[in-house]
Amino acid sequence: MSDYDAGPYLPSAPPDLAALRDAARDCHGCPLWEGTTQTVFGDGAPDARIVLVGEQPGDQEDRHGEPFVGPAGRVLDRALAEAGIDRSAVYLTNAVKHFKYTRREGGKRRIHQTPDAKEITACRPWLAAELAVLRPDVIVALGATAGKSLFGPGFRVTKQRGRPIPLEELPDRTGLADLDLSGVQAVATVHPSAVLRAPDRDAAYAEFLADLKTIPR
Repeated sequence: MSDYDAGPYLPSAPPDLAALRDAARDCHGCPLWEGTTQTVFGDGAPDARIVLVGEQPGDQEDRHGEPFVGPAGRVLDRALAEAGIDRSAVYLTNAVKHFKYTRREGGKRRIHQTPDAKEITACRPWLAAELAVLRPDVIVALGATAGKSLFGPGFRVTKQRGRPIPLEELPDRTGLADLDLSGVQAVATVHPSAVLRAPDRDAAYAEFLADLKTIPR
């Protein structure tokens, strides 16, 4: 059993988003904090009805301290605008709050690595706390890591993408088990970085946009 756990770093009093963000700056719940610039907490409207959850911050997010400000964020900005969703009215966060990366021997460029199950589990208390404060109407999982963090290891974005699903119909709500989120809809799609990696970016973007257009308003 892993002893990775961000839980002890959460505020003891009932928090708001500002208190959570302040506490997360000092989180050492797993080793990912070492070698990063800072914790990248969620950001967005405190009354957001739509919460989008990605995997983890990337290189640019780590440097700037805000989620979705790098290349994938620009893809997401464009798609949200074309889907008629005001980015300033949503809340953006990640399943993991520190950037996991490696460097090739002798290289300076930081290369993204996917968080493992221990790291996702360790960081889940932050995500659960954000959702408990926000109490959104819709939770959008951007990619497999976010989907598994929220809905359990059996969740498959490829099978459930692009259609709103009442949370009550999901058999395993791993990241939401202790939250009262009755009536909340879940929508899954790929992470916008997958659009950038796709052999046919135009087709991948069109599918991503179509998924976002299914988000209930």
